[in-house]
Amino acid sequence: MSVIADNLRDIKQKLPEQVRLVAVSKTKPVSAVLEAYQAGQRIFGENRVQELIAKAKQLPEDIEWHLIGHLQTNKVKQIIPYVTMIHSVDSLKLLREISRQAVRMNRTIDLLLQVHIAMEETKFGFNSDELDQLLADPLIISQPGIRICGLMGMATFTDDQNQVSKEFRSLYRLFLQLKSDIFKDSDYFSELSMGMSGDYELAIEEGSTLVRLGTIIFGTRN
Repeated sequence: MSVIADNLRDIKQKLPEQVRLVAVSKTKPVSAVLEAYQAGQRIFGENRVQELIAKAKQLPEDIEWHLIGHLQTNKVKQIIPYVTMIHSVDSLKLLREISRQAVRMNRTIDLLLQVHIAMEETKFGFNSDELDQLLADPLIISQPGIRICGLMGMATFTDDQNQVSKEFRSLYRLFLQLKSDIFKDSDYFSELSMGMSGDYELAIEEGSTLVRLGTIIFGTRN
C-alpha cells in the first residue's frame, strides 16, 4: 500500500461519520491523485482553474472536483463543465456569473459562501454585514443553476488554538442562524467547509462537515 493510501486510511479513521474529506491535490501530479483515487478517495479540491481542468481531463470521470481557491469571474465559464462544488463564492458578481454560466451549460453547481473570519486582511470572504445584505434579497438565493449549500471559512494562521477555535465557532453559529432564518426550507443548506491540515481537528470540534486536507495526505507541496 502507498504512503498516500496509508495517510488516507489513518485520516478517515479519525473523521466522524458526518464529516467528508476533500483531498487538496493542488500542485500534486496526476499520479498522486490517482493513488488517492485507487485508495477510495473521490472528492478532490484544487485552488486554480487551469490545474483543475487539466487534471479532470486525465482522471476518472466519477471524481467530484471542488474549487477551493479564489475564483475570478472571467474564469467561471471555463470551470463550470468540470466542477461539482465551489467553496469560495465571495461576491454577488461572482455568484451571478456562476448562475449565468451554469444555466448556459444546463448544470446546477453547489456553492458555499466564503466568510471572512480570520484576523488576516489578505483572506477573502464576506463580512457579516455584506452577507446580511446579500441574503436579504430572496431573488439572489433562488438564482437558477446554483444551490447555496452552506458556508466556508479560513481561520487565522496562528499557533493560538483558542483563537482558531473561536473563529470556527463564530462561523458555525452564523451557519446555524442562516439555516434557521433564511434556509429553513432548503435541506441542501447543510455544509460547513472549515479546517485544513493544521487545524482540521479543531474545525471538526466546532461543527465542520467538510475538511480540506492536502499536506497530511500528499506530503509537503512541490
